[in-house]
Amino acid sequence: MAAPATGQGKTTVSIGLMAALSRAGHVVSGHKVGPDYIDPGYHALACGRPGRNLDPHLVGEDRIVPLLLHGDTAADVAVIEGVMGLYDGRVGGHGFASTAHVAALTRSPVVLVVDISRASRSIGAVVHGMATFDDSVEIAGVILKKAGSPRHAAEVASSIALPVLSSIGRDDSFGVPSRHLGLVPAAERDEAAHTLDQLAQQIAEVVDLERVLQIAATAPDLDATPWDPHVEVTRPSDRRPVVAMAGGRAFTFRYAETEELLRAAGCDVVSFDPLTDPALPPDTAGVYLGGGFPEVHAAGLGDNVPLRADLKAAIMSGTPTVAECAGLLYLCQSVDREAMVGALNATAEMTPRLTLGYFAATAAGDSLLTSAGEVVTGHEFHRTHVDPPAGLSPAWTVDDRTIGFVSPTLHASYLHVHWAGHPHLAQRFADAVHAAVPHSAAPVRAVERRAVAPPAAITDPLRYHGDVEVAGGLLDFSVNVFPGPPPSWLSAALRDSLDRIGTYPDAAAASVAAAARHGRPPDQALATAGAAEAFSLVARLRSWRHPVVVHPQFTEPHAALQQAGNRVTEVLCTPETGFTLDPAAVPDDADLVMIGNPTNPTNPTNPTNPTGVLHPAATIQALLRPGRMVVVDEAFMDTVPGEVASLASEALPGLLVLRSLTKHWGIPGVRAGYLLGDPATLAQLRQAQVPWSVSTSAAAAIAACTAPAATADTATRAQTMIGWRQDLETALKRLGVEHVPSATSYVLDRVGDGVYARLRVAGIAVRRADTFPGLGPEWVRIAARPRPETDLLVAALSDALG
Repeated sequence: MAAPATGQGKTTVSIGLMAALSRAGHVVSGHKVGPDYIDPGYHALACGRPGRNLDPHLVGEDRIVPLLLHGDTAADVAVIEGVMGLYDGRVGGHGFASTAHVAALTRSPVVLVVDISRASRSIGAVVHGMATFDDSVEIAGVILKKAGSPRHAAEVASSIALPVLSSIGRDDSFGVPSRHLGLVPAAERDEAAHTLDQLAQQIAEVVDLERVLQIAATAPDLDATPWDPHVEVTRPSDRRPVVAMAGGRAFTFRYAETEELLRAAGCDVVSFDPLTDPALPPDTAGVYLGGGFPEVHAAGLGDNVPLRADLKAAIMSGTPTVAECAGLLYLCQSVDREAMVGALNATAEMTPRLTLGYFAATAAGDSLLTSAGEVVTGHEFHRTHVDPPAGLSPAWTVDDRTIGFVSPTLHASYLHVHWAGHPHLAQRFADAVHAAVPHSAAPVRAVERRAVAPPAAITDPLRYHGDVEVAGGLLDFSVNVFPGPPPSWLSAALRDSLDRIGTYPDAAAASVAAAARHGRPPDQALATAGAAEAFSLVARLRSWRHPVVVHPQFTEPHAALQQAGNRVTEVLCTPETGFTLDPAAVPDDADLVMIGNPTNPTNPTNPTNPTGVLHPAATIQALLRPGRMVVVDEAFMDTVPGEVASLASEALPGLLVLRSLTKHWGIPGVRAGYLLGDPATLAQLRQAQVPWSVSTSAAAAIAACTAPAATADTATRAQTMIGWRQDLETALKRLGVEHVPSATSYVLDRVGDGVYARLRVAGIAVRRADTFPGLGPEWVRIAARPRPETDLLVAALSDALG
C-alpha cells in the first residue's frame, strides 16, 4: 500500500484493509516500511498479531525478506504499508529505504492510494508517472480517496489505465486522530477497537477484497529463510532472568523483534506500566525503556512516586538498563518541569522543532551495549530537547555531535536502533542481565531510616563547612552546587587545560574574558582562586579601621577579616523585616562593608549565607560614600533570571563585585572566580596575590564560563534551578512551614528546634543555620533539588514535623 505523497490517506486505508480482511476470516500479517512505531500498533490491533517494520536502513537490505517471512508465518496475506511517497527514502540515498525499494526487494505488487480532492484528470498523469518511473516496481491497482462525488470519481478513473479498485468519498469519520508526532497510538485510545470495526466495515463496503487478494496472489514465492531470533543470539545460561519492559499508554514504541531476541537469549520479558505499577516486576535483572510519549503523560508519570523511586534505586544499584528516546526522557530529572526518575543529571523540554532523520551512529566508547568505534544505523524522531544532550561519557557520536549517557550498566539516548539489524546489542544486554543480581523493590519510604550521628561539635561557627552535613551518604539538601555534571563545553575546556599543566599558569586571558562578560575594560577584572581568595585579598588590602559584614550571609568574609587581625562589626538583618537591609543600619564610619547579593550559597567547602534575599541595586548603591569600600558578593547572581539587581557591569567608585563559578556550573573542585572594580584597586589586589594562585584549569573555566557561548546555558540553568526552588516553596507552603521567599537556589526555613536532627535520622541532610550570626537552631536552609529528591524530602519533613 503506497501513495504519491504523505497525507493521501494511505495509513487509514491500509489499517482498514487489514481489519476488513481479518474480519472476513483471513489471517493477515501487517508490516510497515520505515522506522515508525505508531502505525504497527494499529496493524497489530487490526490483525491480532504483532505489527512489524521493514526498513533497509535499520536492518540492512539482506534482512528485509527474512523478516517479512518471519512476520507472515502462517498468514494468508501480508499487507505492507508504505512510508511517505512511493519513491521517497533516505535523503541523499536515491530512494534507499523507500516504499519502492522494499516493494522491489520483496517483489510485492503495489496498490496506490491517491487523494483526488484537488484535481481530476491530472490524477491520471500522476498515476502514469508513478507507474513508469521505475521498472522494478509494479503498481497493480489504484484506490481513489476523497472523491467529491461519483461523477468526480468517474472522471478521474477514466484517466487511469490501471485497475481502479475503489473510490472513497470525503468522510471526516474515515480516519484516525493525530498529534505532534503522527497518529495517536492505539494503546492510548480506549475506542480504538471500535474505530477499527467501523473502518473495516467501511473498507469492506467500498473495496473489492477478492480483487485485492487476487493482486496479492501475483506476488512470486521468495527464496529465503525466515529470520529466526534463536539463530541471531545465544542463551548464556539455563537461568531466565527478568527483563522489565516499559509499556502502557506512555511507552508504546518498541520493535517486536527486540522482545523476541531477548527471549531467545534466555530472558523472561515482563511488561510494566510506569503510569500505574507501584514497583518493577519481582526479581527484575534488567530494564528496557523504549519509545513513547512521556511528554504527553508527564504529570501521570511524575505522580507515580513509588515506581520512580524503585526504578531509580534499581539503576543506581547497577541493574542493566537500556533507554531509547522516551526512555531517555523518563530517566531525566524532569520533563517540562514534571518530575521524572532522576537517574540522569539532565532535564527535558518540549520544543517547536521536530528532530527526524536516519543516522549512522558511532559508539563513543565501551558501554553496556557497544564497543568503542562500532557503527550502527538508527533514527531519531522527537520534539523534545535534553539538557545537556550528552553526559561526560556519551553514548554516540552522530554527525559530529555527541548524544546520550552511558555507564557500565546504563545506555540512554535519543537514537532508536532496530536490534534485528544489530543482534549483537541484544546479546550484550542479555549477557549483562544474566550476570546481574536481581533487584528487589524496597518498601516504599521516603528514605531508609538509619542511626546517624550529628555533625562534629562546632568549635568555630564561621568555619563550619556545609559538606559536613552530607557525610555518611545522606541525601544532600545542604550543599548549594548545581547537581549533575558541567555542560559538555565546560568539561571539554577543563580536559583541554590538562594539556597545558606542564607550564606555569597565566590567568591574564581569564581576567580579560571576565571583564568582557560584563562590558568592562580588561583592567577592571581580576581572576581569583574562587571566592575564598578574593575575600582574603580584600581583608589584607589595608588596615581597616571599621570593617562591617552584613549578616546572615556567607561567613567566609567575616572569617577572612578576623584572620587578617581585624575586629568585625556585624549588622544583622532580621526575620521581622524579611532579612532586608536598611542602609542606615551600617555605621557611618565603616570604611569597609561586605554584603552578599543575593545572600548567596557557595561551594561545599565553605559555609554559606542562608537567606536567599535579593537586595535591590539601589540599596547597595546607598552604602557607597567617599572613604568606604563596598564589596558585593554576587557569587550566585547568575541563578537570578536576567541578573536583576547586579552591579557587576557598574564601574562605581569604591565598589568591588565578586563572582564565583563554583555553584552555578557545578565545579567546586575548581577554585574559580573573579573580582570587578576600578583598575587602581585591582592592581593593588593583584600585587597581593600569591604567584600562580589561579591554576591553569581554573583560568580555563573562567574563560569558558564568561564566553558569549555560555550565555544560553546560563539562562537555562537559572530557569531550571528556579523551577526546582518553586517546587520546594510550594511543598513548604503545603506543609505550613514558615520560610523566607528566596531569589536563588535554596530556601531558609523555620522548621522548629529538633527537626534538623530528625531529618538526619531519616537520611536527609539539610544545612543547620545556627552557625550563621542572627539565626538559631529552629532555622535550617534547604537546597533546591529536582522533583524526585524534593518528593523524598517532603515526605521526611512531614514525618519530622509530626
